[in-house]
Amino acid sequence: MVIRVKVVVQVKIMPSPEVASVLGATLRTANDAANWLSGEAHRRGETSRKALQGFAYHDLKRRGLSAQPALHVLRKVADAYTTLRANIRAGNLGKPGSKRRARAESKPIAFRPDAAQPYDDRCLSWQVDEQTVSIWTTAGRVRGVRFACSEQARKLLAEHRKGESDLVHRDGVWFLIATCEVPEAEQYEPTDFLGVDLGIVNIATTSDGKIYAGRELNRYRKRQLALRAKLQKKGTRSAKRLLKRQRHKEQRKATETNHIIAKRIVTEAERTGRGIGMEDLAGIRQRVRLRKSQRVALHSWAFAQLGQFVEYKARLAGVPVLFVDPAYTSRMCAECGHTDKLNRVSQGRFACRSCGFVDHADRNGSRNVRARALELWRSGAESHAPAPAQGAGRRSQPGSQSGSTFKPGPSGPGS
Repeated sequence: MVIRVKVVVQVKIMPSPEVASVLGATLRTANDAANWLSGEAHRRGETSRKALQGFAYHDLKRRGLSAQPALHVLRKVADAYTTLRANIRAGNLGKPGSKRRARAESKPIAFRPDAAQPYDDRCLSWQVDEQTVSIWTTAGRVRGVRFACSEQARKLLAEHRKGESDLVHRDGVWFLIATCEVPEAEQYEPTDFLGVDLGIVNIATTSDGKIYAGRELNRYRKRQLALRAKLQKKGTRSAKRLLKRQRHKEQRKATETNHIIAKRIVTEAERTGRGIGMEDLAGIRQRVRLRKSQRVALHSWAFAQLGQFVEYKARLAGVPVLFVDPAYTSRMCAECGHTDKLNRVSQGRFACRSCGFVDHADRNGSRNVRARALELWRSGAESHAPAPAQGAGRRSQPGSQSGSTFKPGPSGPGS
């Protein structure tokens, strides 16, 4: 069986003002129907797809949806309640009786008027060579809508697109997000492992000594935080407009940085015939207790995204990846194995109290990650990614033949 990696390609569509108005009306109609159905599902206590289709399918069609869009609305609402239940089971909304959990359980799930709407091949057809799409709307089929993407994204769409695509309206711009299933490269037997230590000051440090500093990104985040605080304090209409324009810039900057770092790590491992060892930091936000001044830095730290990018790029290249237990990697000496809290002299300096070994603290940690990954591989462990977070959305869940999903930037894969 061919194992495939799900790669999500995002392209920008360029409708005329008339077509944009029709697309906006279509999203509003679909999401108004989803809100009505969500209220009915909550009132009846029936949230499965089968139950929803049994009592709501004909009502959805009377609300202006044709057969396939009505089914997609049914699935969207059912999936939203499935995600809610998974978050409740995982404790992501607090303990039983908490205010946050009570709020989530006491009212129907709501959908924004411009929330994404899924399309299948019956409602949306791609003419990749001409870079146009034909799309269903509540006003009828609209043909010849142009889209823009990189050459790499166009090639992915032409060769590997499969399944549903989402119509998205974000910050006044229209996008289509398509799923492509790319065959995974055959995995080679690594000669060694490249250890990767993750951090806030230094985003990633490899066991070769390469440091990917987070100074620029952290400064950018501080500037954005100060700007948001200033604009929120001002509170004028122009300040609010600027806040709206600024809201996704920091996220895009962090995503771009993670793509660049992930590609360089995977390229180096592939070039030298090694695997990649990374720390499994799942749940660290729940485990770590920090002062209030440090919480913004921790919660802005996109380590999970970097791990996902490394994992999917490695699968496409055939590079084995192991995620190891990060416990005490920052306190253990990579030379003699002595573990002591006092070994970590400062954020950037490691000095072993037993053998006197001195090194950059993050490089020492990455060497420990490398050693653990190599030991795991020799004991028979297989290349794997961390288990997905409970309550992941529809696009985050593994498909039947793949275990990772990647969402690139607006112009294409960027890798």
